[in-house]
Amino acid sequence: MRRFLFFLVCLLLAPGAAAAQQTTPAVYAHLMDAESGTVLFEKNGSVPMAPASMSKLMSMLLLFDRIEAGEISLEDEIPISINAWEKGGAKSGSSTMFAEVNSLVPLEDLVRGVIVQSANDASIAIAEALAGSEEDFARDMNARAKTLGLENSNFVNASGWPHPQHRMSAADLGKLARHIILKQPQHYAYYAEREFTWNNIRQYNRNPLLGANIGADGLKTGHTEESGYGLVASAERDGRRLILVLNGLQSERQRAEEAARLLRWGFAAFRPYRLLGNNAVVARVPVWHGRSNRAALVARQPVEALWTAEQYGAMRARIIYDSPLYAPVTMEAPVARLIIETEGAQSIEVPLWSDAAIPRAGLFSRLLDSLEALLFPRIL
Repeated sequence: MRRFLFFLVCLLLAPGAAAAQQTTPAVYAHLMDAESGTVLFEKNGSVPMAPASMSKLMSMLLLFDRIEAGEISLEDEIPISINAWEKGGAKSGSSTMFAEVNSLVPLEDLVRGVIVQSANDASIAIAEALAGSEEDFARDMNARAKTLGLENSNFVNASGWPHPQHRMSAADLGKLARHIILKQPQHYAYYAEREFTWNNIRQYNRNPLLGANIGADGLKTGHTEESGYGLVASAERDGRRLILVLNGLQSERQRAEEAARLLRWGFAAFRPYRLLGNNAVVARVPVWHGRSNRAALVARQPVEALWTAEQYGAMRARIIYDSPLYAPVTMEAPVARLIIETEGAQSIEVPLWSDAAIPRAGLFSRLLDSLEALLFPRIL
């Protein structure tokens, strides 16, 4: 049998048009729909990059995992070691919550230090409390990353401190943020807090979108000389949530403006399209040696896509199956695949079933079928 392609004219529901092109000055970008995971826009999305403090999202995910497992409590008091103070405290000159060396700090305050203030001393203290050392905690981070399918990530420390082997891709950061939002909603509210005061020092959340009136409620900024200015952001509007990752921008202002622009574009440009209804008949294809010479192929589930109007207009569809289909044809397994494609979007693959079982015909009918195939080959 040969693989057969059937170009489905009935799905070309709108005139062809070029899909809208989007650009960004960011070196890395990833914009996705949170509910479906559909990628709306991407630039170097799978390329490992220096994530800076954005990788603290993984540190917090591990912590919240342990809290949910009952291994540690937000009320527990965590020691600030000399190592945490030297590498992440005021002495380090990096982002810090100014925790005092050898002091005990409630874990919930450390959480706010990490999320609101991007505190490196808090990150290291949490890593040491959970794993004994930052190095062992990084190994736990890598193990957890594998369970989440983060294919282009490698962690060396808990804070995002510059290291040539500490890397994450924008797509991995987007996937991580989506997991936090969907699987850890009880802790997600920390990411929307605007300020936090510790040791009589008030610091404000570095996320510039929290006050931008676009529905933003998280997640984390990052900046080092190597990475440039980056941001993992999420916003919700009219029941839709988007997740945006940017990195490699040149200033705080550019980061704020570009993040707000891309989120507004994502909300305005994309909407859901119903491509197929439930049990929709997609096509009728030839069947040989059956009591019926045609099979109606159906998609058993509705098919939707989150596209721009231009992408909807440029939609193309094709059916792939082993042709011809030979009876008996059952309803127990898919007999074909529908591939729906458009410019600038991931293709959609839909399994197709026969809407009815087609038994094998009698010997005489099969002989006539074979003779007809030789003399008058059927075509779609």
